[in-house]
Amino acid sequence: MFIPPNRLKDNYNKTQSVESKISLKSSHLLIDHEIANEVFGSDQNALVVYYPTRRSLMVAAKSDELFKSLHKANQHMLKDRNLKGDKSIALHEMLIDNEIDDTDRGLVYELQPGLGILNVII
Repeated sequence: MFIPPNRLKDNYNKTQSVESKISLKSSHLLIDHEIANEVFGSDQNALVVYYPTRRSLMVAAKSDELFKSLHKANQHMLKDRNLKGDKSIALHEMLIDNEIDDTDRGLVYELQPGLGILNVII
């Protein structure tokens, strides 16, 4: 049975789309504007650290001194995605170094109000 390539792609995209305010797309962490405002405020850089044993990615604003002192985090640039204020962080190197699946998908996350630290299961 022959399935036209354009039809196969349509079905694949439907099954892979998971609605989430945090997602991985083209090796970038995409963050919804509501979460980005709460975590980063007006900062243009983020601190990112990955813990392989927990498969957890922790993200905070660069100005968060407590996070910086507790974790050996790397600094990443926050990119604006649209006028709403959605943000993205390039994770190419980290995904390759830790052999993490880079398939586009919605991600499970935890954001504790007032703490300003985003914990993403990747």
